[in-house]
Amino acid sequence: MEAEINSLDDKVQQLALMCQRLRNDNSQLRQQLATARNENQHLSEKINAATGRLETLLEKIADEPK
Repeated sequence: MEAEINSLDDKVQQLALMCQRLRNDNSQLRQQLATARNENQHLSEKINAATGRLETLLEKIADEPK
């Protein structure tokens, strides 16, 4: 009976450690996701700005006499 209790205690401790590791991993993944989203937003803004500049240049080229 005591061996079963000890075995169960070990399993509960392992489960608690695994839960803590998963919480830590989840926290890190949330931080990575937030960083990736911020970077994605920044890159989207840069693309939009570059697109605007290219459209302006194309309009200038189209308006030039040939």
